[in-house]
Amino acid sequence: MRPPGRKPILCYVTDRCGLQLAGPSVQTLRDRIRSAAAAGVDWIQIREKDLETRALFELVRVAVADTRASGTLILVNDRLDVALAAGAGGVHLGEKSIPVNEVAEWRRVAGRTEFKIGLSCHSVEAARTAERDGANYVIFGPVFATPSKAAFGVPQGTETLRLVCGTVEIPALGIGGVTVENAGSCIAAGAAGVAAIRLFQEGRDLNAVVTGLRGK
Repeated sequence: MRPPGRKPILCYVTDRCGLQLAGPSVQTLRDRIRSAAAAGVDWIQIREKDLETRALFELVRVAVADTRASGTLILVNDRLDVALAAGAGGVHLGEKSIPVNEVAEWRRVAGRTEFKIGLSCHSVEAARTAERDGANYVIFGPVFATPSKAAFGVPQGTETLRLVCGTVEIPALGIGGVTVENAGSCIAAGAAGVAAIRLFQEGRDLNAVVTGLRGK
């Protein structure tokens, strides 16, 4: 749940194949990551599942270097090995990824308390389990209708998001069909912030997008 008075966390989830600017190139995505960080996006989750390991490592390594000055947190989807090798700030897991508790145990033994562990979840129980197992945050959805999350069923709505936020003490972000117009309802439900692909990836004026979201 978001503490009163704290600005919402904004998380850009990448999908270079969905970029409409100049085709699905890694260079285009690098440019978008730099622009998002410069605009004030807090977290960037690199979610490029089809990239082979070396290309993914290079993408993450460059993203970490390019966003260091802005303080943007770079997270890597699923690939703990790449996240560690490239110096990312954390790993974002799915419900079928390596278990959260195993990553949390590695973090404890390694003394890497700053390394964030997140989980995508689709139920209140999954969010509760993630917190118990050592996750630092959860991303819950789909809250609203969106093509990218259609495989996860019908939108769960802000009332279910409210239940999740009221169940866990770690930050919970809403995802799925989030826009500048409806993001405020996620925050009103107790979300610590919002995560999105199209909102950050397709918007031509990222500064305006971030400004609009900061006012929620």
